[in-house]
Amino acid sequence: MDALSLGIGHLLTLPVLVSVFAGTVLGVVVGVLPGLGSVVGITMVLPFTFTLGQIPALALMLGIYCGSVYGGSISAIVINTPGTPQAAATALDGYPMARRGEADLAIGWTTAASVIGGLFSVAVLIVAAPQLAAFSLNFTAIEYFALGVFALICIANVSRGAMLKGLLSGVIGLFVATVGVDHVTGDMRFTFDNFEMTAGISLVPAIVGLFALSEVFVRASETHVLKEQSMFRVGFRLPPWSEWKPRLGILFKSCAIGSFVGALPGTGAATAAFISYSEAKRSSPRRDKLGTGEPDGLVAAESANNAVTGSAMVPTLALGIPGDPVTAVMLGTFVVHGLAPGPRLFTEHLDLVYAVFFILIAVNLLMFVVGAVGAQAFTRVLRVPEPILMACVVVISLIGAYGVRGNPIDLIIAFVFGVVGFLFRKNGFPLAPMVIGMVLSEMIENSLRQGLLITRGDFLAFFERPIALALFVLTAAILLWPPIRWALDRRTKADTKKMDWTSE
Repeated sequence: MDALSLGIGHLLTLPVLVSVFAGTVLGVVVGVLPGLGSVVGITMVLPFTFTLGQIPALALMLGIYCGSVYGGSISAIVINTPGTPQAAATALDGYPMARRGEADLAIGWTTAASVIGGLFSVAVLIVAAPQLAAFSLNFTAIEYFALGVFALICIANVSRGAMLKGLLSGVIGLFVATVGVDHVTGDMRFTFDNFEMTAGISLVPAIVGLFALSEVFVRASETHVLKEQSMFRVGFRLPPWSEWKPRLGILFKSCAIGSFVGALPGTGAATAAFISYSEAKRSSPRRDKLGTGEPDGLVAAESANNAVTGSAMVPTLALGIPGDPVTAVMLGTFVVHGLAPGPRLFTEHLDLVYAVFFILIAVNLLMFVVGAVGAQAFTRVLRVPEPILMACVVVISLIGAYGVRGNPIDLIIAFVFGVVGFLFRKNGFPLAPMVIGMVLSEMIENSLRQGLLITRGDFLAFFERPIALALFVLTAAILLWPPIRWALDRRTKADTKKMDWTSE
């Protein structure tokens, strides 16, 4: 009970309330601007959170996270360009409604569905995270090593059809995190006799370079043809209860789909939105109208993608495994603020966990107010010329990267990782596994060393632990399934051709 009251007390402090408001508004703006997205928004602000306390910093980041997922729907409705990938399904029915002169009603549907989906996912987080964390109290160093390997493989699975590239990206992240002083022996690793490298590669400038600067480089490398975008008059109008009543089944089914998908490591809000939209197209009584401006599509897509925000925090808080690339960066936020997500977070910082719960509730409620009041103002941001926008991203990112330690080498690190991120994107390598590799590297290395001490150097003894064995089996299944599926598909095609040849 003391932790619960402390959590409420944390939320009601002025710095946290200001952070919630600023984060939500900034998140919506980031979501409205096509191409930026949640990861870039969080990355840009991450360095500036060092001037804040732990809880205000988390409030700011959570506000940006939830606000940006919702904000992408506004540009999807108004200009048929999703501000974030999560809002791609929203454009299918949102833009046709706008063309009919119902942009205000479309924004009303998406805002209400987003808030309900977000609050539903917070309830899932409150129920599921403590249970999962309590179970993980059975973990020793051996289980933590198996969990770290499993997390790395799961997030590599984000790169659909490019598992090897995802694994390579994660291994590079593991290696990068070893630069500097060995915490066990005190030896220097990969510093090349450079004193400034002894402190290692800071996570913040690396993330800033990988996501924010690489986005700028990608935009600069593309040839843009300026075209006039048709924009509609935007306002906010809530649909009446009579319109909501026949859609409650779709609403709560989509919330459940989004919460389930969000809790799976390596998925994301875009996946949840399209799964939910497909389910609505299969089961909705108005399925024939989907794609022509039917509110069912908006309710399904927006409630599902916002239901991911809370549930994606379940494995992040309870196990330290991110639910999607955005929470991969959020995991870095916990680490740089001296917090280690996992079961110890629930035993040593339970008041902070409750504060996160209440912050997410406050953010989702505030999101409704911000959407209702500021929808028309946010669309004006769409008129900012892209060169000016990208220049602002560069300036803010570099100031933030330098301000963390005041070390000029962090500017070089940010630039180098920006180039690496650019090359990765151009060649189809996912960035999230590298971040997870950097975040998990210390845990994986230390757990492996401690586990070998427990087993007296016998690595095979790791497989005698039931939980660790289950995690290793799951890891192997994820790794082996793509080639097995490829072989099965090839065999099926061969059998089909043989049958066709025989019939002839």
